[in-house]
Amino acid sequence: MRLLIWTYNGTSQAKTRKTMGTTVKAKDGAPRKARRAAQLSSRHLLGLEGMPAEDIQLILETAVPFKEILERPIKKVPPLRGMTVVNLFYEPSTRTRISFELAEKRLSADVVSFTTSSSSVQKGETLKDTIKNIEAMKTDVVVIRHSFPGAAHYLTTCCSSIVINAGDGAHEHPTQGLLDIYTLWEKFGSLKGRTILIVGDIAHSRVARSNIFGLVTLGATVRVCGPPTLIPVDVDKLGVEVFYDLDQALAGVDAINVLRIQKERQSGALLPSLREYTLLFGLNRERLRRAGPDVVVMHPGPMNRGVEITPEVADGPQSVILSQVTNGLAVRMAVLYLLCGGGKKVNRR
Repeated sequence: MRLLIWTYNGTSQAKTRKTMGTTVKAKDGAPRKARRAAQLSSRHLLGLEGMPAEDIQLILETAVPFKEILERPIKKVPPLRGMTVVNLFYEPSTRTRISFELAEKRLSADVVSFTTSSSSVQKGETLKDTIKNIEAMKTDVVVIRHSFPGAAHYLTTCCSSIVINAGDGAHEHPTQGLLDIYTLWEKFGSLKGRTILIVGDIAHSRVARSNIFGLVTLGATVRVCGPPTLIPVDVDKLGVEVFYDLDQALAGVDAINVLRIQKERQSGALLPSLREYTLLFGLNRERLRRAGPDVVVMHPGPMNRGVEITPEVADGPQSVILSQVTNGLAVRMAVLYLLCGGGKKVNRR
């Protein structure tokens, strides 16, 4: 039996905000102006479903100078000075939360971080009441992670702050999708015609969903592979190729994005055992060797070493896993910059 977990189909509010442009270099070295005064088509970042290719490309290009800033001795710039960002995390997080906090602080925003374990949520306060009370303190941006699909979209109906989705259930994780795409774009340039394989627990993965939407929009060929119980019904309608044999799926790919088993979102026994999953779908050195010497290995984390990926592959020369983390900081700086009005051009010196 196969599961259909992806049920939420919310759309973002199309309110335009105008920001300043930034000159960056394309993959071929040619200068490129960040599109039309750096203007995104939506006021919020709720997901990559339906996001225009121009918006995705703009975020990628805007992230380039921010990544250069991360190499400076002083890694702070002033575009968000005077703005207050609230990180509203209802789920555990390490990389995403730290990455957002650092991105906000590197842009000089005032940052407030919220955890449910030390809040009035433990006393029964609703999400709506929580956000209303927080917004009464005159905040500007809310970054939310929640176990409920559509939580970020719901916030846009009951608050006036800019909303950024940091992961909502098994629905989407747009900034993770964008940083994965940025990592591939940085490596290959144009993604049109590239073949990207996503392997693992596709049904429960918001990362897979955001990657699929973004990569297909940019013209990549996307393959998904996993056990039948972890592949959503009709996922091929999203424009992907479906495989149930990893060795077949690896043929001719340019990159492999390995996902973990999302035990926290599963109900019931969907696999005979982790040992069998590793045998059939784990990425090891032998499988990677057959895939080719130039194939890029990715993982959004956290990794279960020895289950979906072996240590020698995760730490090997084809792995860009730590680059994804660095790129995540630059991409989130770009997203915040674009959504919050930008201000002056980023100084690349």
